[in-house]
Amino acid sequence: MSAEAIIKIDKLVRNFRLGKQTIKVLKEISLQINRNEYVALMGPSGSGKSTLMNILGCLDTPTSGDYLLNKQLVSALTDDELAEIRNKEIGFVFQTFNLLPRATALNNVALPLIYAGYSKQERDARATEVLEQVGLGDRMKHKPNELSGGQRQRVAVARAMVNKPSIILADEPTGNLDSKTSYEIMALFDQIHKDGNTIILVTHEEDIAQHAHRIIRLKDGEVANDELNKSISSFA
Repeated sequence: MSAEAIIKIDKLVRNFRLGKQTIKVLKEISLQINRNEYVALMGPSGSGKSTLMNILGCLDTPTSGDYLLNKQLVSALTDDELAEIRNKEIGFVFQTFNLLPRATALNNVALPLIYAGYSKQERDARATEVLEQVGLGDRMKHKPNELSGGQRQRVAVARAMVNKPSIILADEPTGNLDSKTSYEIMALFDQIHKDGNTIILVTHEEDIAQHAHRIIRLKDGEVANDELNKSISSFA
């Protein structure tokens, strides 16, 4: 594994105001995630894992502390620069798929490339490539309501990969799927990691977290445990 840090956070704090009260959700978290790591973020409701994920995905900003993504200080970026990072550097996979219902699988996957300024020919070629990669080469013209839950999530994974992002950020990606389909989606993530991608997986399910090579457990806004997954013998 390369020791090059893709994410470095230092004394990260996130507070929220509730009336006159300040709720401390993240309490001086410091972490480093290296390129090509496969990390699971775990913790009970209220542990801060969703807040941390939103900050890592540049959807939220910390109250204090530093967040370096690919050596860029995120807090120093403008809104436009943050939007560009979200589009080019981070591939999002959500529990609810977040697909456009009237668009085909191909057009859903190609969507991030529109914002990145690619021509239609380039968009279609790249979207076709990643749909074939996730096993949906024969479903490109289908709309979400014509696909199974697992196929919809594969479309979402393909969309996350289409811009060749630095990080795949997956938030409960199997939360709406049955056990067999969950296993298939996690096998897909395993392959994506083997191909050289950095994956950060947010989950509350222990069996899903066991696919990751490193498990970070949060409790009450702090890192309670951060260790390599002993059940995976080889660390890529």
